[in-house]
Amino acid sequence: MKRWVLLTVLVGMVACVMYDTFREQEDSYVIIDQGEEADEDLETGLSPGDQAPNFELETMSGETIRLSDYRGERVILNFWATWCPPCRAEMPDMQEIHEDADADVEIIAVNTTNSETSIENVEKFVDELQLTFPIPLDTSAEVANEYLVQVMPTTYFIDREGRVDRVAYGALNHDLFLQRVEEME
Repeated sequence: MKRWVLLTVLVGMVACVMYDTFREQEDSYVIIDQGEEADEDLETGLSPGDQAPNFELETMSGETIRLSDYRGERVILNFWATWCPPCRAEMPDMQEIHEDADADVEIIAVNTTNSETSIENVEKFVDELQLTFPIPLDTSAEVANEYLVQVMPTTYFIDREGRVDRVAYGALNHDLFLQRVEEME
């Protein structure tokens, strides 16, 4: 019993240190920029300039979300989980951007539901933070695997043509989100 308590405390301490590290250090993420202009015949992939892989997922309310439905819009495609402190930290910033009509960007926040203890935890999280942008549920990890998500959060910035513009690993704040969106076009 004592070992489990000690292990729980240790895991909590590590999570707190990771949260503090991501919040305090603006450079705690990696950005992959779009280099050369993409060819006319775009290859589907995850590298900057590639056509982002299309997917179809359902939200908690049963609405179907397809990435291809957002063609013509700039998209922040974020992969997250409720147990991830950096994910929790960046959600209010994404909500603020979602509510800002001048931001001219759509947010799709894919919950890696297969890593959650229950769908109820996801619902409570969304309600608590009053999130109103689309939150599709990746119950089988199929989309997260296709996007090679290994770090939480992982964010893909997708341009109006559906191409990957850049990828960020780790938490971003409001200003960094907007800076990356403004650099797209």
